[in-house]
Amino acid sequence: MVQSKAATVDDYIAEAPPERREALARVREIARRELAGCEERMMYGMPAYVRQDGSGFAFASQKQYIALYVAPEVHARNAEALKQVDCGKSCIRFRKPADIDFALIERLLRDTAARHEPPR
Repeated sequence: MVQSKAATVDDYIAEAPPERREALARVREIARRELAGCEERMMYGMPAYVRQDGSGFAFASQKQYIALYVAPEVHARNAEALKQVDCGKSCIRFRKPADIDFALIERLLRDTAARHEPPR
């Protein structure tokens, strides 16, 4: 499922391969909790969590893997934790749902949210 035509995130998850649905739903739940200030929507055929400035997070069920898309600085901040994961510049790929480190996803999304918090 590279470029989905799903109108909603619910539809997107429902049309994903059965073995990926639970993992995708869990990623969504973490995103909704950690990125509470973001709008959930479909963008470029995948679920996205977007702030007013256009920044945010997205995930996708690609043909060979589940992909997460984070800002390059979030990726860089977590480079050590991502050493054992298949990654691009801002894309993080998990070939099997069982390989997904949900604690790492929580950390990535907390860092994503922190990028937009006002200074203390």
